[in-house]
Amino acid sequence: MPSATLLGFGAILLWSLLALFTALSGAVPPFQLAAMTFALGGLVGCASWLVRPQGIRALRQPWPVWLLGVGGLFGYHALYFTALRLAPPAEAGLLNYLWPLLIVLLSARLPGAAGLRAGHLGGAALGLAGVVVLFAGRGGIDFSAGAVPGYLAALAAAFVWSGYSVLSSRVGAVPTDAVAGFCLATAALSLACHRAFETTLWPADAVQWAAVVALGLGPVGAAFYLWDIGVKRGDLRLLGVAAYAAPILSTLTLVLAGYAEPSPALALACLLIVLGAGVAVRASRAGR
Repeated sequence: MPSATLLGFGAILLWSLLALFTALSGAVPPFQLAAMTFALGGLVGCASWLVRPQGIRALRQPWPVWLLGVGGLFGYHALYFTALRLAPPAEAGLLNYLWPLLIVLLSARLPGAAGLRAGHLGGAALGLAGVVVLFAGRGGIDFSAGAVPGYLAALAAAFVWSGYSVLSSRVGAVPTDAVAGFCLATAALSLACHRAFETTLWPADAVQWAAVVALGLGPVGAAFYLWDIGVKRGDLRLLGVAAYAAPILSTLTLVLAGYAEPSPALALACLLIVLGAGVAVRASRAGR
């Protein structure tokens, strides 16, 4: 398995900590939290330029690359936050997690792609089934007509993130250092949205501040650099299937931290995710 794909798996593992760290961060408003954490995430990349000054040259990109990077990071999070405000979290989250399946489907349309193998599609379907079981086990799924705008925002977020991931693989020549600039621009736009729509509320204690810092260094920092490497140089279809592990691992961390209870639905969801990943890995090996 290519090392770049393994680095992409690292991003998925970091994203599994997103819910836990967000819960520990207290009542910080969403756009304020995004501004704080993306600023830290951008500084993570900039810090390496102290020993690699040539890295800053990666910011010299044409406007379509900036549109892709900032549109992907900020666009996805803005739509996802909007979905959570307008729709029930479980239903919005379920629609949002169509993005791994979309990555698998869209990657087959890339120039020079080997084509979509049945194993990739089957693995993605098993992964999606696992997410459906997971969300249904949290108390049922009930799509209400009044939350349609929120559902549309969640669905749009799924298309934005899958599109960003697939199109990033088309600009493989763009150095990963450019992600630092995308993060800082996303932080600035998030700050503007915070000032327009939210009331500032700072973390209340050291634990909440530590959670914010952990978010900025990990799930909203290093994860985006690892994902950039993975989608540009690794097996994009396998990463799409593996991404379904994120909500499962996220729930497991919440259970271990005492924020959620174990359930038969969680066990079944884990089984489906593992089966889906196994099917996809086999398809990738057969393709090579």
